Amino acid sequence: MRFLLLNIFLGLTIAGEARKTVKISQVDICVYGGTSAGVIAAYSAAKLGKTVLLIEPGNRLGGLTSGGLGYTDIGNKYAISGIALDFYRKIGMHYGRFEQWIFEPSVAERLFQAYIRTAQVDVVYNYRLKTVYKNNSTIKGIEVEPAAGPYGTTIRCEASMFIDCTYEGDLMAKAGVSYRVGREGNAEYNETYNGVQMMNGHQFPDGVDPYKKPGDASSGLLWGISNESMASVGSSDSKVQAYNFRICLTNDPANRIAVTRPAGYDATRFELLLRYIQKAGISSIKSVLKLDLMPNHKTDINNNGPFSTDMIGAANRYPEAGYEERKRIIKELELYNKSLLYFLGNDQRVPEVMRRQMREWGYPKDEYLQNDHWSPQPYIRESRRMVGAYVMTQHHCEGREAVPDGVGMAAYTMDSHNCQRIVIEKNGIKMVKNEGNVEIGGFAPYPIAYRSITPQKKECTNLLVPVCLSATHIAYGSIRMEPVFMVLAQSAAVAASMAVDQKQCVQEVDIKALQQKLKEDPP
Repeated sequence: MRFLLLNIFLGLTIAGEARKTVKISQVDICVYGGTSAGVIAAYSAAKLGKTVLLIEPGNRLGGLTSGGLGYTDIGNKYAISGIALDFYRKIGMHYGRFEQWIFEPSVAERLFQAYIRTAQVDVVYNYRLKTVYKNNSTIKGIEVEPAAGPYGTTIRCEASMFIDCTYEGDLMAKAGVSYRVGREGNAEYNETYNGVQMMNGHQFPDGVDPYKKPGDASSGLLWGISNESMASVGSSDSKVQAYNFRICLTNDPANRIAVTRPAGYDATRFELLLRYIQKAGISSIKSVLKLDLMPNHKTDINNNGPFSTDMIGAANRYPEAGYEERKRIIKELELYNKSLLYFLGNDQRVPEVMRRQMREWGYPKDEYLQNDHWSPQPYIRESRRMVGAYVMTQHHCEGREAVPDGVGMAAYTMDSHNCQRIVIEKNGIKMVKNEGNVEIGGFAPYPIAYRSITPQKKECTNLLVPVCLSATHIAYGSIRMEPVFMVLAQSAAVAASMAVDQKQCVQEVDIKALQQKLKEDPP
């Protein structure tokens, strides 16, 4: 019956009939979000014999792992286990190696699709969350609507267990689960690297003038600079670390599409970059773009330096924004990143050697064929963070506290990108500085608590949240890596399956039994 109803739904969508609600019969586990975590969660649950429905608001699988982040951020690969490790070993097989952590977006996407086919998971694409139906602390079902807009056929899915694998935590939020956006103050959890921080990483050198007319505050600030004053160090706020795209380019002439001037391009946005280039004496695009090389002459480009692909200050509204506003923010981010590439390659004020270097690169013909060769997945580094049954903090990262209910390991530096670009005064001179960057490492891998992916029992008893998990801003900066999300997603799926079998809530799952099952791994 479940498959029949799904087929009816697809027919209604194609026919473009008036809005109807099609109820898909009960499944054991509903996974919302086809990110890398979502795919692994759905695959894991299905291989354990559970009926599963995966709902993805977009039209592709894999999130960031298939969306440009192919130069894997991991810290210590030996901390990665289970199906996540299997993923990187299957990537290795594609390239003729035992395992591989650097790969092309399309290779990752095909592998995620293979996992779904192997486990025979039903996937609904291009549908976003509309409503969550609860009975006290239990989610009874969710209703999703077409991602293109609130019209057409809606689907209601009922399940025993739900797993939110989105980067935004939308299911968690609509289910009434507590969460945070922004940075806690250091005092709240007795941390030192949370809250407002002005450090030296990805920072402007002293003396870069912030005003449109240098030295004249009345002329106004250059684009991208906030007029806010810096709050006290360590204080809390609602600011979000900057987003960007992990950009895949190629320098293979046979596969290269030239970077052209995007519609809406505005060169005045890069005046501050020119001042930085001049002040720092830059002569290489690698000083502006973290240009990591990938197989087959491709790149995974990330932010590098004080003015790069991170659109500092533009992410603050994103976590709580509605769907349409999020689309506008993402399109503005895409325009900014594409404009930066074009500016570096074509503006006559950029040093000629840098322009020549930039023009060696272009968009790959064989990537993102349905999105004009540009990744549809922005790098949502941090959105909502659940305040769950247990909160991971800086103390866990640094090994001063350990948890007994670990269901995955994290190993990356405590990492936050900048949150704002402001004006400060130093020695009587006004200058521009970035605020929010933190990069503190040097610690061993550490366990992530099962309780940190479960809500408080009083709020929800049949939901697991392996991506927007319960952690402070600075601890989340260490945990928030794609391989770790995949590990936690498998843990969530196994726990959800156990809860279904035992007819219990997620908070009552036997931790020792869960940990043993995770050692065995689904086949």
